Amino acid sequence: MPLLSDRSGWDDEAASGGLAPSTRAFWSSDPQTNADRNSAHLAEPSFGQETLRQRTALSTRPRGLLSTCANPRCGSGWLHLWRSRSRPIFEGGWSCSPSCTAVRIEAATRREMEGRRAMAGLSAGPHRHRIPLGLVMLEQGWITGEQLRRAMEAQRAAGGGKLGDWLVQHEGVAEGQVTRALSLQWSCPVLTLDGYDPERMAPLLPRLFVEAFGVLPLRVAAGSILYCGFEDRLDPVLTLAVERMFGLRVEAGVVRGSAFQGAHARLLNATFPRAELVGAESASPLVRAFSRAVERVRPVESRLVRVHDCLWLRMWTRPQTGPIVDASGVEDVIASLTDD
Repeated sequence: MPLLSDRSGWDDEAASGGLAPSTRAFWSSDPQTNADRNSAHLAEPSFGQETLRQRTALSTRPRGLLSTCANPRCGSGWLHLWRSRSRPIFEGGWSCSPSCTAVRIEAATRREMEGRRAMAGLSAGPHRHRIPLGLVMLEQGWITGEQLRRAMEAQRAAGGGKLGDWLVQHEGVAEGQVTRALSLQWSCPVLTLDGYDPERMAPLLPRLFVEAFGVLPLRVAAGSILYCGFEDRLDPVLTLAVERMFGLRVEAGVVRGSAFQGAHARLLNATFPRAELVGAESASPLVRAFSRAVERVRPVESRLVRVHDCLWLRMWTRPQTGPIVDASGVEDVIASLTDD
């Protein structure tokens, strides 16, 4: 039971938005990019657009003796006078007892698993494939038909490899042109590493996700926009999960291959939050594992989202003043989902 399914001078950004000028016109107009994102939104519940700072500020206000349990079926919260009213908090609400925590986490787990099934139903429909990278470059006049033919033959003879790498290494194509073509293919911006600090960005995501999904959290702009870079393909499921987890707007783009690989390696060597990996054959053991974690950590806020075939529980152990936290201030639990 695998925990995760593997995925397989133009770099300047506009000063105001982190976009390369030549791709800004292509960024949001592509029907397939919008369809990918809209499908993910249709399959996932919305938590609203409030920021993490707003959520933690609400959830960590002093709570009086008459604070009520967030479990709508609880009838005995007023009896637990010994229990702190400030924690544990799960998705903005306090639970009066471990049993109420379990009820709320069970509902959230069911919500995420239903979203997964809905996404599977959407994926079963007709799929519009993107224009192949070689044809994009040929159409733009960046390569010749002969260069494309030789690169594809070399790729087939070697049994694989990325077409862009074959064009760069054997046909003398500039790496920046391949990156531009990828941005047109995915209708996204080209992002640079300006201001990138791996130690600062590492606590945003579990190391497992960074490695398995090839994502590079680059920076947070204006306290509300997270720029995430990918090497050669975007991941709308992951970016939507990050938006739901943090209340940030995620802007995804491609990063020049050689720059991405070095930055990604540095990020993997940074300090990530503590993470517990859980595997189970049904929802009940997952609910128990999540409930135990929330009761053990007693977070000031916690939240559950789905990322591909995983459920990701993040727990903030102390109030935060912004979306980027110290690795010691959060804990993660990652659970695999099996087909049901």
